[in-house]
Amino acid sequence: MKNRCLVLIIIFLTMACNMESKEPVVQIQTNYGNIRIKLYNETPMHRDNFLELAEKGVYNNLIFHRVIKDFMIQGGDPNLRTGSDSMFAKEVERDTVPAEIVFPMYIHKKGALAAARWGDGENPTRASDKYQFYIVTGERRSDNELSAIEMQRYERLKQSIYQRLQSVNIDTIKALYRDKNRKEIEKLRSEWLEQAEKEASVQKEGLCYSPEQGKLYKTEGGTPHLDNEYTVFGEVVEGMDVVSKIQEIRTDRNDRPVKEVIIQVVSIEK
Repeated sequence: MKNRCLVLIIIFLTMACNMESKEPVVQIQTNYGNIRIKLYNETPMHRDNFLELAEKGVYNNLIFHRVIKDFMIQGGDPNLRTGSDSMFAKEVERDTVPAEIVFPMYIHKKGALAAARWGDGENPTRASDKYQFYIVTGERRSDNELSAIEMQRYERLKQSIYQRLQSVNIDTIKALYRDKNRKEIEKLRSEWLEQAEKEASVQKEGLCYSPEQGKLYKTEGGTPHLDNEYTVFGEVVEGMDVVSKIQEIRTDRNDRPVKEVIIQVVSIEK
């Protein structure tokens, strides 16, 4: 009897783990066709937020309001429903979801689902907009382009480390400027640059693409310059032909489709 109970417990726990690990799938029904997307469990806040909005019907009858060929299609603005005019739309509510940038695991490959956000100046934590999302299209990339992007990312990291060191020692810097001690200032700057180089070198591997990711960008395409900047929280599993059809639509000077692309319903697959 005890053995039987133990077996049942093991089966139950196994089923529970499998249910927990299964990635949810949503379907976006549009007037151009349907797009099926799986949401990553490694970005639970974005996953749950998207599922909640879908379940409440928030996305129903919204539009893809920004479409740029070989870049992405963007939608989900709750103030831009079908038939509305963006010039007279209300200001978007600035509700956010904390950033869940899982890089280099998840990248802006073709078909990636990511969250829109405001710029670093007003949003230094890179928190995502609660509602707006985009699906990546993107062009194929060369080895040279990917290497250049990796180098830019590395240089930005060094700069951020250097700025952090400056900020921590701001009182010292101010005192040296008051004393006009430029020699000591230059010495400190040199030391911080060296330290920034060392710290960045330790993290450099995490800023580079794996061979598999590089191959994806070179054969399928994407927008690698957005990696490590925006939260990627899912990917298209069916319906990229619909996404491709949408990105070909004629748009105005604000990148808004001349003919509306309507998000009719976003449903959760059971």
